[in-house]
Amino acid sequence: MSLMPDENEGSAAPPQDPGDTVEVNEDTRDSNNPDIAVTEVGENGASNNRMLEYLQEAREEEGGKGMAGLPMNRSAFRKFKAMEEAHEVDVLSDTNRAPSSAGSYSTPDDTPSLHGSVTSSSFAGSALGSRFSPSPSLRPFDRRFQSRLQPSSPGNLLSPRAISPSLLGVHSRESSVGSKAEDVGIEGLDDHSAPWDIVRWTKLKKISAQLFSEAGKRSFGTPTCITVSATIAVGTTKGIILVFDYSQSLKSIIGHGTKAIECGAITALAVSADHTTIAGGHANGHIFTWELAKPSSPFLRIPPLAPYQMEDRKEDGHVEGVSVLHLGFLGTRHTALVSADDKGMAFSHLATRGLGAIGRTVKTARILGRYPVDTVLISRPRKPSSVLGISVLPLGNSPERTDSMGLVAMLTPYLLVIVSTTPIAQTQHKAARPKETASDSALSGCLAWYPAVKLKHAPSGASSKPASSKARLAYAWSNVLTLLELSTIEAEGPEDPNRPPTLEFRVRSRYRCEEAIVAVQWFSRQIIGVLTVTQRLIILEDVSLQVTEIFDLMPKRILHRNVFGDHLHPLVNRMDEEGSIHPHVADAFYNSFRTYKGRVFILCQHEMSVGALSNWADRLLAMMEVGDFIGAICLATSYYVGKSNKLTIGLPEDPLVRHPMVEERLLEMMAASLRYAFGKNQSSPRKEILGKEQLQELATACFDACLSMDRTDFLFDEAFEYFEQGGVVGIFLETLEPHILDRMISLIPPIVVKALIIYYASQEQESRLEEMICHMDTRTLDIDQVTTLCKQHQLYDAMIYVWNRALNDYITPMIDLLTLLVPPIQSGMHENGDSVHAVNALKIFPYLSYTLTGRVYPTGEDLTEPEASNAKAQIYYFLFLGQTITWPKGGKPFLTKRNSEPQPSFPYLRLILQYDAPSFLSALNEAFEDSFLTGAVDTLQLLNGGKQDFGEDQVFGRSVNRQYIVHILLEVMNSTDFPPQDTIYLDMFIARNFPKFLQFILLPGSALHRVLVGLCNPPGDDIADDCQLSVEYLLTVYRPPDIDGLVELFTSAGFFRVLKSIFRSDKQYSKLLRVYFDDEEALEAVFDCIADCLRPRSGLNEKQREEVKTVIKQNARKLINIGEIRTARIIHSYAPDLHGAMLSAIEDSPEYQFSYLRTILEPSNEHERPEMGKPAIMQNKSFVETYVRLMCEFDPEHVSQFVGGLQSGDLRLEEVLPAMESNGVMDAAVKLMAREGQIRQAMDRLLSHFGTLETAFVAVLKASPSVEDLEASNNAAIQSLESLQTYAQVGVWLCQGQMKSNLRRLQRPQNHKRRPEKDPLNKEELLWLDLVDTVVRIAKNCISLIHQSITTGPDHPSHLQLDTPKLLVHLRKFVQDTFSALLAATSSNQQTSFLHILRAFLSRASLASPSLADLRNVLGDIFEAYHYEAQLLSLANRLLDKDLFIHVDEAAHLRQRGWKPSSQTCEACGKRIWGPGAAGGIYSAWEKTRLENQRRLESLREERRLESDGSLSAVARGKSKARDATTTDTDKTNGDGTGEQQGEGEEKTDDTGELVLFSCRHIFHRKCLDGLQIQREAAAATAVVMMEDEEDGCGFRCVICHGGGGREGAGF
Repeated sequence: MSLMPDENEGSAAPPQDPGDTVEVNEDTRDSNNPDIAVTEVGENGASNNRMLEYLQEAREEEGGKGMAGLPMNRSAFRKFKAMEEAHEVDVLSDTNRAPSSAGSYSTPDDTPSLHGSVTSSSFAGSALGSRFSPSPSLRPFDRRFQSRLQPSSPGNLLSPRAISPSLLGVHSRESSVGSKAEDVGIEGLDDHSAPWDIVRWTKLKKISAQLFSEAGKRSFGTPTCITVSATIAVGTTKGIILVFDYSQSLKSIIGHGTKAIECGAITALAVSADHTTIAGGHANGHIFTWELAKPSSPFLRIPPLAPYQMEDRKEDGHVEGVSVLHLGFLGTRHTALVSADDKGMAFSHLATRGLGAIGRTVKTARILGRYPVDTVLISRPRKPSSVLGISVLPLGNSPERTDSMGLVAMLTPYLLVIVSTTPIAQTQHKAARPKETASDSALSGCLAWYPAVKLKHAPSGASSKPASSKARLAYAWSNVLTLLELSTIEAEGPEDPNRPPTLEFRVRSRYRCEEAIVAVQWFSRQIIGVLTVTQRLIILEDVSLQVTEIFDLMPKRILHRNVFGDHLHPLVNRMDEEGSIHPHVADAFYNSFRTYKGRVFILCQHEMSVGALSNWADRLLAMMEVGDFIGAICLATSYYVGKSNKLTIGLPEDPLVRHPMVEERLLEMMAASLRYAFGKNQSSPRKEILGKEQLQELATACFDACLSMDRTDFLFDEAFEYFEQGGVVGIFLETLEPHILDRMISLIPPIVVKALIIYYASQEQESRLEEMICHMDTRTLDIDQVTTLCKQHQLYDAMIYVWNRALNDYITPMIDLLTLLVPPIQSGMHENGDSVHAVNALKIFPYLSYTLTGRVYPTGEDLTEPEASNAKAQIYYFLFLGQTITWPKGGKPFLTKRNSEPQPSFPYLRLILQYDAPSFLSALNEAFEDSFLTGAVDTLQLLNGGKQDFGEDQVFGRSVNRQYIVHILLEVMNSTDFPPQDTIYLDMFIARNFPKFLQFILLPGSALHRVLVGLCNPPGDDIADDCQLSVEYLLTVYRPPDIDGLVELFTSAGFFRVLKSIFRSDKQYSKLLRVYFDDEEALEAVFDCIADCLRPRSGLNEKQREEVKTVIKQNARKLINIGEIRTARIIHSYAPDLHGAMLSAIEDSPEYQFSYLRTILEPSNEHERPEMGKPAIMQNKSFVETYVRLMCEFDPEHVSQFVGGLQSGDLRLEEVLPAMESNGVMDAAVKLMAREGQIRQAMDRLLSHFGTLETAFVAVLKASPSVEDLEASNNAAIQSLESLQTYAQVGVWLCQGQMKSNLRRLQRPQNHKRRPEKDPLNKEELLWLDLVDTVVRIAKNCISLIHQSITTGPDHPSHLQLDTPKLLVHLRKFVQDTFSALLAATSSNQQTSFLHILRAFLSRASLASPSLADLRNVLGDIFEAYHYEAQLLSLANRLLDKDLFIHVDEAAHLRQRGWKPSSQTCEACGKRIWGPGAAGGIYSAWEKTRLENQRRLESLREERRLESDGSLSAVARGKSKARDATTTDTDKTNGDGTGEQQGEGEEKTDDTGELVLFSCRHIFHRKCLDGLQIQREAAAATAVVMMEDEEDGCGFRCVICHGGGGREGAGF
């Protein structure tokens, strides 16, 4: 294979860079050398030529030349197809990737593209939903007729064919063809490249063989980097540069036999702008440049700085041993370079002119970074840095002012720096890493310039100067790619050519990738290639950076090296300023990934490959070659409509330019595909056609393509002929169907219409055929042919549509449909006949409904004027003329009677009414709402204008109005000719329309009365509600004179709504309420009626109220059955005097009584409580007693709570005690007896109930061995113990209540004498004794029984199978809670003694059992519980004491810390009073106060000692007035807190004396503060701060914070 230059690439050329050249087919010019053209891979020439031959037959078809076939390489297609479909789900579900969409610039155009279009294929399949049958005859008037075709148009379903791989924009790694494809046998393509890929890969076999062979590795070393220009240069590990041409021939071996091979591996390569000089950077820091024409010796050598030169450095350069990572030539010069190394340093090199390499000197200037020696001298450690990427702005074909500046962009881990190197190095722009960088992405960086180039068209409004694009820089940090645009700012005034321009850098857009980006290159001015760390190639379109394609290059194993990992390792897993934590440093890929002239070159570990961007024609040809002609058509269609990535594939953005280019190729492909599919190629031995599924896909693709191009002539002229001749016309027609129903195709040739009718009729799918005909444009139909076929196949919907739309004839369809009615009527068949004619005849009613309301039948579209009026006039003329008519004119009259029978008046109207009067009246009810019937004569005159003659049908039809129609209907539908089942519909029709059109319809009262009477006799229950509604309508405008007579008819008919309206208007409220009770369908409304009648301002008089209450009493049981709760609320709110009657009505339903009483006595709604008046209802003891008795039965647990809320006298004890005892509600009984003062009796009843509970618990224990359900037995035992505990709490409550009442009643004098031990127990103590004795006895008996069972073996019959530990815990708690309550009650009551009770208890126990051994366990548990509680209390006290000590200690420390004054001067006088420079006496005053405090403390200690000895005098103990007198004298002596000595001290110096410091940090002399307070003693104090002086106890306040004023008259 070769890559020879081709001057004319034609359609197979890679996509051109739009706007960079002047003509469409002109070669893409290199930005550095416009004379070098990009070549095309040429090994596909033979295959392309074969395909061009096949497509040529399509062009020559009309010329009569022979046909040829398409090669069907189905094996190759299946391989590619299977690989794509295997992962189709992954591709379509990958929502995290950018959609495959892009805009485009046309090949020579520079207009902006439209982004956001998704590449997809539109396959339309046939889908027809089922349609409902014509409406039945029995229809309520509020429903509308609807045709079978109107509800919804059939939806389009996608073809089952999978989407072609050519239409998938974004591929995941797994679905990429390049990762799993096999060898498809296509010459020139890479083994892993699919022919429809945008990038088609080719392996450079010759170069790979020379580089990676064993001989090549021994001679040259392994490849390290590449650079591509007019030649392909490869650097190796032995310091050699190999130069290849595009025929893959080795042209030069540079460096062999020179000192370059001693300088280490080649680590960087660069080629000059004119492609004559190449530069190589070595691993030890050396740089050599070579002239490609003279490769024997270096053109220039730039050595690094030796270590000894670093100490006394006089010149710049790379450090020896540091690898040169990046190289680049500046401008067009061969002697100006920039370089960068892995230590973060960059230099510009400028060689002077001289004779040969020896005569030249190189001047190197540092433009970035620091030397290692400089960093050592800095005390603060510096973060490691490196130059991740460097790019020199190349020269474009448009002269720019930046060409002479030598702009270089450099990327470090922290900054982007753009430097101009000429005339001096100067920083032009800096940018920090964007914050959008992913925190967990690998650390990487890369960048690439694209120069400014000429555009074809100048922007609108620009001058005549040729337009050019702006230079752009694409740079990436980790996963964020940024596009930076460079522009120059025009200076004001005259331009100085020697002054460098002012540059402006602007961020155009950003792209965030899913992973780190390791290399970026420009394919063209608007296409960017990005390589990620996982070796995915992403194609982006400028300027929006929209993803168009993603390729997986992992199988190619691109060469990458760990260049930055060791040096930048300290940055790994450390958070930087942007919050990023990089897990690792990415390897360097930039030396293995290069682009040139729209091609991408990659250096892999075992080969070198080149990828070419395929344009749209290449992709179509490739897909046709592998046999995917359907996918090619779909892809070409997407090209035509602009849904694909036009920019990437080289299509113009302008549709006017793009459409002719694609249309020609698309028509050729469709013609060739149809010939091949049906075996029409003469040169092909295969004559059979393809399978049905493939033909369906082909038809769908052709339809979509032709509709996109608006070339339906190709469909019906060529494609239809192929399908018809191939015997598969059904596939074509079924594909045509959804396009017709969606109104995408409406003009159908007659030959295709005929084929449609024949095919669908043969398939017995007449309904689908009718839908299609009704969506066609009738202008192209053969009317005779269509109507004849429609009649033949019973397609009356389609026939009506054709007559109406094509000929504007609305009477002929009526005649055709009525013709179907004549046989059923004469044969006695009614509306629900089973014949086909009867079913089709029913279509007359929706047809009438649609036409008379101005709609197209059966589609439902609105008719325009005057067509709508003409149609309505024809129908009214036909129906209401009153005689037979001849239609069309000159024909035979249409007769409804046979055998020479006389024709009746209004024959057609009678015929329809006899067949189905309800449906006709329903349709007419719709027509009455149309405005056509309001004033047709005036409309006729307006339309006529005296210039046009209307026919008889129009004149008569437009004169018909509502009054005329009603009059005719009343005349025709008499009771003689029509049964009541039909006439009642006329009554309904009149009753509903008369109120709506009162000004247009005039009827006498007798007629309206007959209508009302007729409506009161509905023929069936199914229309009774419609009749009642009609009566309601009519009564709104008509008041019968004998309404009382009609009431009986309304009652017998069950028209309760009508009756309610009549009685309400007549204010007959008792009858109104009876109607509500009789209306079984709306019983709930009776409550609202009662509320309206009995509310305070309802307007009813007393008599009417009593009548309403009488009705309520009569229907009390029925009202409660409707809802007892709502009944109770209503009665309680509006008629509480009826409670007795309501309860009497439900005496046999105690559950209703209970619910009723609970609603009124215990309302659940808080808003009802004030309205219900709880105290008033509580006065009725019978209600309360009944409620309590019922509650004992239905809710016994709530009795105690309810009774606890009652007051004494609210109920009688003898009435409720029996019910409480019978239902076991003893807690409530005890409370009631205690409230009545029967404490002793209450305790006796409680103790008796304890015996009952004990017996039940013992029975459960004894029965447990024989019970199989152990869980149920355990639950029963636990419930019994819980009941014992509950009633023990009731006993405790009873005893405590007695103690409280006795304490209030008895007022004994306080004495501290102890009660004698033999003092008898009082009533309270006896209550406690009985309770404790009973509790202990029950616990003792039960515990003994349980222990006895435990001692027996498990096989013993008396062994308990229960959870005995749990039962023992409950029993012990039972006793402990009782004793705890006793101890708590007696500890604060001197009238009740715990010891007396305990002594009496033990005495009673000793009488019952001489030995206390039986009580040992019980008493032990009691005292053990008390001991445990004492320990808990002691522990809690210790914890509290410790916590309190900690807080007090903290407070003491804070108190001793003191306050620091806000200033050093007195806030009043301004003199310095503390701090440096303060006057003397401060320390002495502090010392004096300390001594006084110490003396006071010793005095207090002495007093406490004397007090403990009992020798302290009364004065000392503070129990006489002597103490006060002494203190007063002392206070008088030291009134100011300092005594006489202090006063003397003040005379000596003004600065001695006490100081006052407040919490607000203000400080004063005490005497100054006293003076201020005396002056402002009238001011109100809002806060007081007490001075901590125990001797005087005076109170002070800060006059600044609380009094106002200040020093020297300043505001306080």
